[in-house]
Amino acid sequence: MGGDNAPESILDGLELAAERHPHARFLLVGDAARLTPMLATRKRALRACELRHAAESIPGDMKPTQALRVRGSSLRLAIDAVASGEAQGIVSAGNTGALMALAKIVLKTLPEIDRPALAAIGPSARGDVVMLDLGANVQCDARNLVQFAVMGDAFARAVLGLTSPSVGLLNVGSEELKGDDRVREAAEILRESHIGPGFRGFVEGHDIAAGTVDVVVTDGFTGNVALKTGEGALRLVRELLRQVFTSSVPARMGYLLARPALDRLREWLDPRRYNGAVLIGLRGVVVKSHGGADALGFAHAMDVAMDMVTHRFNDRIREGLSRLAAQRAAASAA
Repeated sequence: MGGDNAPESILDGLELAAERHPHARFLLVGDAARLTPMLATRKRALRACELRHAAESIPGDMKPTQALRVRGSSLRLAIDAVASGEAQGIVSAGNTGALMALAKIVLKTLPEIDRPALAAIGPSARGDVVMLDLGANVQCDARNLVQFAVMGDAFARAVLGLTSPSVGLLNVGSEELKGDDRVREAAEILRESHIGPGFRGFVEGHDIAAGTVDVVVTDGFTGNVALKTGEGALRLVRELLRQVFTSSVPARMGYLLARPALDRLREWLDPRRYNGAVLIGLRGVVVKSHGGADALGFAHAMDVAMDMVTHRFNDRIREGLSRLAAQRAAASAA
């Protein structure tokens, strides 16, 4: 029931997801009186899902503290289904703050994780890149950054299908002496860990778009600023291209000649391909779709959740952290 175009875009996205994942089952939580007739017109979704009634929903402007008290909301019932093991993950286009607050309190973090992180995929010159944290944790210490790196490595393996992801710590320079103590300490730990062969040390802001590494790790403050800066730069480029190709008759003719290449560029940078930020480190899969996502964008967020479930994302995190703990214990004993 959440999102700018809900529930129509959600149901259309579910129709696409049911076609892409014919063996999956979906629990659709919301106002049954409103959803039942709409679901009847989407045959694949109707066959693939179970509808569960929720009398209330969380509006987009409700504060997280208020949302915690609405126990019968569609968002709360969906998260409860994950907590009880009835479902393996949740995808929501609703209130971001409410989703994060409810997920943290109801699902709780994995035993080895201090704080969950918000991760997402974006485009780069060499393919897709994973970045975390994107705003869940404004302040982080070295231990948090190391855990983010382990989770980012697992995410790249599960969602991007990479067998040996490369990992970098975002810093003010690539030299080993750059940055504050927490970043340098995290780098030292990662070099000696099982991620060490894929750890590329420090990376800078321009390395994100260049695709220097597959996973970029940073604190939530820096990551959110970098994310919003990148989104703004993409919007600026689109606006400048529009101005250039509409400025004169020769420019319009040039657009006609360049249109096939521009269509490929538009498809490559289509934000719907990257929809689905993930709150990782919890006892269950939690994917946040953009509130304004259309059917294709929401279906992609569901693809992300399906990849994480089928490729045992949380098990990969546990395995990675267990190896890290064993290596550090052995080093301390030595």
